[in-house]
Amino acid sequence: MKFIQNHFLIFLIAIICFYSCSNDKKSQHKFTNELIKETSPYLLQHAHNPVNWKAWNNKTLEEAKEEKKLIVISIGYAACHWCHVMEKESFEDSLVAKTMNKDFINIKVDREERPDVDKVYMNAVQLMTGNGGWPLNVIALPDGRPIWGGTYFTKNQWQNVLKQIAESYKNNPKKLYDFADKLEKGIKDLDLVEVNSEKPDFTKSFVEDEVKKWQENLDETYGGSNKPPKFMMPNNYQFLLRFAHQNDNKIVMNHLENTLQKMAFGGIFDQINGGFSRYSTDKKWHIPHFEKMLYDNAQLVSLYSKAYQLTKNEIYKNVVFETLDFIKNDLTSKEGMFYSSLDADSFTSENKLEEGAFYTWTKVELQSILKTDFELFSKYYNINNFGLWEHNKYVFIKNVDDKTFCETNNISISDLKSKKNTWKELLRKTQQKRSKPRLDDKSLTSWNALMITGYIDAYNVFNKNEYLEIATKNAKFIADNLMSKNGKLFHNYKNGKITINGFLEDYSATAEAFIKLYETTSNEIWLQKANDLVKYAIEYFYDSKSKMFFFTSKEDATLASKSIEIHDNVIPASNSVMAKNLFLLSHHLNNNDYKEKAALMLNNIKPQINGNASSFSNWLDLMMNYTNNYYEVVIVGDKAKAKKAKLKQYYLPNILLSISEKESNLPLLENRFIEDETYMYVCVNNSCKLPVTTIIETLKLIEN
Repeated sequence: MKFIQNHFLIFLIAIICFYSCSNDKKSQHKFTNELIKETSPYLLQHAHNPVNWKAWNNKTLEEAKEEKKLIVISIGYAACHWCHVMEKESFEDSLVAKTMNKDFINIKVDREERPDVDKVYMNAVQLMTGNGGWPLNVIALPDGRPIWGGTYFTKNQWQNVLKQIAESYKNNPKKLYDFADKLEKGIKDLDLVEVNSEKPDFTKSFVEDEVKKWQENLDETYGGSNKPPKFMMPNNYQFLLRFAHQNDNKIVMNHLENTLQKMAFGGIFDQINGGFSRYSTDKKWHIPHFEKMLYDNAQLVSLYSKAYQLTKNEIYKNVVFETLDFIKNDLTSKEGMFYSSLDADSFTSENKLEEGAFYTWTKVELQSILKTDFELFSKYYNINNFGLWEHNKYVFIKNVDDKTFCETNNISISDLKSKKNTWKELLRKTQQKRSKPRLDDKSLTSWNALMITGYIDAYNVFNKNEYLEIATKNAKFIADNLMSKNGKLFHNYKNGKITINGFLEDYSATAEAFIKLYETTSNEIWLQKANDLVKYAIEYFYDSKSKMFFFTSKEDATLASKSIEIHDNVIPASNSVMAKNLFLLSHHLNNNDYKEKAALMLNNIKPQINGNASSFSNWLDLMMNYTNNYYEVVIVGDKAKAKKAKLKQYYLPNILLSISEKESNLPLLENRFIEDETYMYVCVNNSCKLPVTTIIETLKLIEN
């Protein structure tokens, strides 16, 4: 009997163990970190956290609704320093993970892959707290509507928030739902764009008044805005460059040139490898937040190219060349696509992840590497109190131009140039032994398009064929792999995979790049593809009520709010870029519908610009097409490209260029080709001057 009882007991234990293990397996299957299936480097960084992360998709959102669980939505990007800090402190902690896994559906979002999701929840956090940034952490109801949010939190803060909100949801859910209703209305109100019923009226005085208000917030000593942190805001300066030139405003021009020089001299520009970091933490552009983003460098190449075009300042030329060397060496794939970013953090010799570790130097290191040249080097790059950062580390910064430095230190320009090349070579060899910053190797269509534009602008100014070849290769890859025949675009590409529908920023930036590529090469296929993109955007993104474009396609699921992006930020607003595209295509294709749409969009935005010009600089740039004469310059004949290259040596922001070496049916080119002759036509307000044959004559017809 005892034998039977013992066997029965063993059998019972086995049964319990079987069901227990089976349930555990089910539980593990249900609650696992699913990010390992993703391609985003940022999501993959979190794929081994004990938090059971899921990606943003319909399946995850439906799961939250079915289980009636709150959602944690944590948004960041691969190069984000404080995202890494919060991961280490909280998301790698088993106790934090236990709380998150028990009470929440946890979603990790790469803000660069899903700017639509980021915009909605960033708006929510800014409404709730008055601030924003990354990491962005939001808690939402099962239907996705936000109820709480913030940016970086310590482990204890995060734990307390999770417990309090979980408790509140359990005991008083109505209070949270009521708050969500009010917040939802506030988010939607942010995206409202009212139709301006007044007749479009764009004047020089309006633009001038807005620039005067803007000047009150500028740093007269170091350039840029008057408060750190300082973002470079290249679109702001492209507009101010044009404004200063066309209005002969020396005060604005002096501010602009001072800003461009100080940025080029500062630690925000990598003095050894080229390329800009994302922003400066101080007023003198010295200490950057060390991540390097493709979109910054793309736009800064355009800005510095145009500034050189106007001023012929060699500092700007060097910045362009060194930045494009960085892009070629560090952010370009074999396919010709451009990667997204380099991380702010890298591993130290002690295998500790540290911000700026790859870029900073101690005096002892530099003395050992540079030996007898250290004294001159330390004067040039300020290895002194001016260049000191923290923990006895230095970030290189210049405070005088090379000519002044040579005069002060009794050295020739050629000798200094030779020494600089030697110094950089020595320091790069040392850096090769260091752990490199981590690479975000996904490619985003909109950012790649910005880089195409950067390369084309550099080609037009410096006439280096390599730049045009790189731009064309990238454009062809986008057209062949990320664009459908009907004009539909995809947003992302990595390892042969495209997973996300394009956003308005993709259509706007790519159409802009294709128009510029057409104007540079005369290959009409690029103009046709640009038009295909715009037509698709009108069909799937255009809001007939507001006369603006939604950020997301009508094909995509609606979020808590369907946003209309109008504010120009570090990257210009997708609506302002699209309005410019419509304006340009209306001229190239003689399309009145496009012409009307562009004017209506600008007119809708005009009342919002008041006192906030820096947030609408690309719109103001478009407005100058209406307030000043805007010229169509057409060059037709077998020497058209050669004459175009000469014309591009001049800064002419108020012209649209169309060239052809053969007969064409395009409206601006039709019936203008004459065998063995090359003529240049200048037209304004539907009126054309008599054709001329020289650049000098053409320039005289263009009002500067």
